[in-house]
Amino acid sequence: MRFRVRWRTSFSLVGTVVKYLAVAMLIPLAVAVIYGDDIWVFAASIAITVSVGLALERLDRDPEVDAPEALALVTFSWLAVAAIGAVPYLLAGYGTSSTLAMPVNALFESMSGFTTTGATVMGEISFEQHSHALLMWRQLTQWLGGMGIIVLMIAILPELAVNGAQLMQSEAPGPELQKLTPRIAETARALWLVYLGFTVVYVLLLYGLHLANLAPNMTFYNAVAHGFTTLPTGGFSPEADSIAAFSAAVQWVVIPFMFVAGVNFALFWHVLKGEIDELTGNPEFRWYAGSIAAVTAVLTALLFSGTAPVLDLGGATEGVAENSLRQATFQVVSLLNSTGYATSDFAQWDSNAQMVLLFAMFIGGSAGSTGGGVKVVRWLIVVKSIRRELYKTARPSIVEPIRLGGNVVDEDAVRGVMSFTLLYLLLFGVATVVISLDAHRIGYDITTLEALSASIATLGNIGPGFGSLGPFGSYIKFPRSSRLLMVVLMWVGRLEIVPVLALFIGITRE
Repeated sequence: MRFRVRWRTSFSLVGTVVKYLAVAMLIPLAVAVIYGDDIWVFAASIAITVSVGLALERLDRDPEVDAPEALALVTFSWLAVAAIGAVPYLLAGYGTSSTLAMPVNALFESMSGFTTTGATVMGEISFEQHSHALLMWRQLTQWLGGMGIIVLMIAILPELAVNGAQLMQSEAPGPELQKLTPRIAETARALWLVYLGFTVVYVLLLYGLHLANLAPNMTFYNAVAHGFTTLPTGGFSPEADSIAAFSAAVQWVVIPFMFVAGVNFALFWHVLKGEIDELTGNPEFRWYAGSIAAVTAVLTALLFSGTAPVLDLGGATEGVAENSLRQATFQVVSLLNSTGYATSDFAQWDSNAQMVLLFAMFIGGSAGSTGGGVKVVRWLIVVKSIRRELYKTARPSIVEPIRLGGNVVDEDAVRGVMSFTLLYLLLFGVATVVISLDAHRIGYDITTLEALSASIATLGNIGPGFGSLGPFGSYIKFPRSSRLLMVVLMWVGRLEIVPVLALFIGITRE
């Protein structure tokens, strides 16, 4: 079914979203004032952001926002926010040797931040040459994008709350939106309050380790910076060595919060209301936790057996066991739900360990979480659908609905999940081939594993890959055309493909 978008209305609303992004820039501006660096960068960025937002807002706006306009608003807001978010990188990098001085690289870093991908074009030198304020902006972009920019706007802007359900359905990760309260604006606020609450607790715990002398370099700045990127499963760090720069105590604290970030945040709202069974009885949560436990067990065995390097602890078996368990648990949780932090350069591990991690990348977090990937609930439906088809082959007359947690899954939802999964795998395969051919076109020799991981890491909003794309590596070596393709993959992956395709081919999602 074809539809017509009232573009002026949609872009006027995009202007509202862009305008309020200037408020978020006050945080890095405050950091710039404290440290005395890049004050003009964020003062100018705020002025540019407000100007662009107001200019777009002046377009004609119809108070009624229908499904086509909602789709256009969500789709183009993410592009506009990423473009505006690149301005501080460009201004800070102007006249320097920073990789972010190039527009393509600045857009790559900004899109990676807002989509919580965590892929970067920065190298170790770039971390050293950029200010505390710019690195904090880089961290903040992930926190804003984690729960969703449109969800935040619905929570605070009454004009968007009128059609909030359509907007949240287009932006929220997962096959369906779970309404927690009678009003959609209240649901948006509830999700953001849970998200904010976990962030505050996490920051206090990290800084507490510093005060207890268990993490000397986990300063308040670092605690806040990592608070902005753990709960959104982002993975950016102001440290070039990611979480490997901190003590084992920090790493053990990070793990449960990464795990939490991959859980449907709506379940925590039920827990706060005393409905714990909503969490423990949720089939997706059980499979999410079970998948992490199973993959961690396999990887721990590989690390402990010596097939991948662990720290040299002088032959102390107990130390090797703890390190193997910590490294395996951390990397599995980090990559399975798309956080992208690292405590070890797993690009140097053997092929068996890397294949385990590549498998984990395809699983994804839960629907309604900040995690990327296909999502656990979709894999559950895919597996149950395949099982049903095999069963019906033997007994064609049997009618067997697909159930999750005792509830029948609507057949339209099943078809939607199957379509999404097929589109995801198809786009992943095509992007892998294009990235590989483009790299070889300019003489850049990449391995098949690197091409595969570049595709899945950007489409799945995961971040790090293998080889030169390892957790301490960079995407800067890829051709500019490939980096632009990856920007599109991050954008499409964050919106879960369908809204973008639906807008451009003119077909509404039923």
